[in-house]
Amino acid sequence: MRRSYAQLAAIAMLTLLSACNFSDKSSSVKGPNQPDITDDGNNEVEPKENAQIVVLSNRADMLSAGDALIEIIPPKDQAITKLSATLNATDISNEFALRENKRWMGKIKGMVIGENTLSIKVNALAAVKTTLRNHPNEGPIFSAPPVARLRCQEGGEPLTCNQPAEYTFLYKSSQPGSIGLKPYDPENPPTDVANTTTDHGVTLPFIVRQERGYQDRDEYRILTLFKPDQPWQPWQPQPQWNRKVLVTHGGNCGTSFTPGSAKLNDFSGTFDDVPAIEQSYVTGLGLGFAVMSTALNNGGHNCDVVLQAESMLMAKERIVEQYGPIRYTLGTGCSGGSITQTTVANAYPGIYQGLITMCAYPDSMSAGLQFTDSHLMRRYFESPDSITRGVIWLPTQWGDVEGHLTHVNAIVADEGLFKGATNPAGNCYGPNSYHPQNNPKGQRCGLIDWITHIVGLREPAIWSTMEKAAGFGFANLPLGNTGIQYGLLPFLQGRITAQQFADINIHIGGLDIDIQPQAARTQAEPNAVSNLYKSGMIMVGNNLNTVPILNFVGPDPGIAHDSLHAWWVRWRLDREHGNHDNHVMWAGATPLIGDLNWVHEGIVAMDKWVAAMENDKSNRPIAEKVVANKPADLQDRCLLPTGVAAIGEACVEALRPLYAYGTPRTQAGDMKYGDNFDCQLKAYDPAKEYGPLVNLILPDQLTALKEVFKAGVCDYSKPPKGLVPTQTWLTYIDAKGKRIIGGQKTPVAPALSGLGMQSPAFSY
Repeated sequence: MRRSYAQLAAIAMLTLLSACNFSDKSSSVKGPNQPDITDDGNNEVEPKENAQIVVLSNRADMLSAGDALIEIIPPKDQAITKLSATLNATDISNEFALRENKRWMGKIKGMVIGENTLSIKVNALAAVKTTLRNHPNEGPIFSAPPVARLRCQEGGEPLTCNQPAEYTFLYKSSQPGSIGLKPYDPENPPTDVANTTTDHGVTLPFIVRQERGYQDRDEYRILTLFKPDQPWQPWQPQPQWNRKVLVTHGGNCGTSFTPGSAKLNDFSGTFDDVPAIEQSYVTGLGLGFAVMSTALNNGGHNCDVVLQAESMLMAKERIVEQYGPIRYTLGTGCSGGSITQTTVANAYPGIYQGLITMCAYPDSMSAGLQFTDSHLMRRYFESPDSITRGVIWLPTQWGDVEGHLTHVNAIVADEGLFKGATNPAGNCYGPNSYHPQNNPKGQRCGLIDWITHIVGLREPAIWSTMEKAAGFGFANLPLGNTGIQYGLLPFLQGRITAQQFADINIHIGGLDIDIQPQAARTQAEPNAVSNLYKSGMIMVGNNLNTVPILNFVGPDPGIAHDSLHAWWVRWRLDREHGNHDNHVMWAGATPLIGDLNWVHEGIVAMDKWVAAMENDKSNRPIAEKVVANKPADLQDRCLLPTGVAAIGEACVEALRPLYAYGTPRTQAGDMKYGDNFDCQLKAYDPAKEYGPLVNLILPDQLTALKEVFKAGVCDYSKPPKGLVPTQTWLTYIDAKGKRIIGGQKTPVAPALSGLGMQSPAFSY
């Protein structure tokens, strides 16, 4: 969130929690029973008559930065006595050897951009070959052609932002009450280093190495428990690594034209500097996880699901090549951190194997639609014009129409989120930023303009004055409100008057292409809406059953993080799959997150679930493995004020009316899912819509309403226009480097590639 919002949220939370007693649990929390880690490979490749080439790093067609971790599977019933290898006809035989893990492995370097041929000849057998497609370290792989940077970071190469990785050391202090990690100097080690015992029984000093580098033109960070005096190779990791990865995220939703920061804590961007709370990444490190974050999975810095997924795929490749193959990957995060997890897991399944979400949103666009209404509500309610027209509102009635207890939610959503994320004018690109009069050709700053590869560009027939001056169309706008009868339910239920209902619908208007007020309602562009569903930027949920989800929820604090959004995820799973068996919700008294201790307990619980899936060697689909391996003690629960937890979905549902309120759309009669961007219309018949209450509407108001709704009103008995399932693993760039509007499916992954990204049990 913007800083003013972060401060507001933190103050609200800390006020409610001032009596709580926090304790450091980072080195005492233990995970489930884990197998002995004696092998660092995940692949289970059946030997053939000839040797086989296994690409561990990543899909063979999605490699980057010129290197790859390769394993050679010996021929059936033969030991490798002689091996020769060439990369693009250059001898690289010395890169391969029988390693300490008793496997033939090597890290090849020097691939050219594009296709490369790796040839391996074993013993006296014929050579075997595979094609490796390498992409630049600065990308892209499957995201759209990159938007020009205003500048790169200090020390980075111009344009590409590439910069050699830097390594620093940190440590966990043994001092009571010490929070977080402190700088560690191997040449002058501190005397207060704590010990930790990993989830597989390795005890060592809590010393962490942090790798900070740049991929995809932005920062990544990788942290691991590290013994500074010992080597680490991908085929021989230091034994404290459990070969699992915890991914942290940042909050908010935005765009940036300069490199940003990879966020580590659970509440980044939402509660940035909350004291006395140990972040879960410290717990993860103590258990033996590697912790990974990229600036591009920080939603406040980049809210494009395609670029988020690409950055994490590249960072996971980096882990495999530098540290070793990965068993599985868990995500954790609040607000924008929940958005990144659910949208990426639904659109690019396989990047995560488990999600831990809090302050939940299902996606940025659904919240954006709600906050568009909040923006319009503020403009209407806070204007004196309605009083001039003789229509007087009570503040409680504002909440009735907005679906909330007070108008504060609309204010925070508008100021803290909507304006910053959607405003096309600003200073995002320095002097070359867009201005409607002074620089219509300048770089537009809003999120919608960032994702033109998804929503497309407006056709000349509807160009605004600014577009005509610029000579090109701007991004298609998916945020419409045609046919919405704001306040319909409060009107029918007698909570607002007929004059109030008519006045708001006549005068609320809409937004133009520059997100400025206009008298007419806004018509969402149909192709933009359909492409958003298809891309996963609107999280439909059709693929989300392939990953376990643990969500923490607390009472709604009225600061834009509606607890209702957690149920949106659950309800969409129900709609798409008939159940939400992969979705567990823990409800507690702390706003947004339920209970502070859960950020630690949640890692252990999710780890137990995913570890059980890893041990499932059956051939059943991954969605079935998720449900079949859910631990019996991992259920919905509610933490009561007494500290006792009530178990079962019934308690969560009992709390929902207290925790979750409505939205302007639900108060207009919309369905509960929160993803209806362009409703189907039916003819406007006031008598049918309002029954006898139609007689209370003044004749001139009724005439005006008929004009507003001349195209019809929303028919919520029908599904939204353009609602299509999210397609997985779309690419938005073709072989020539040109943008593909709306994306297209990537080819099937090449055989025997990407096997170091996760254990075989998680194959899709």
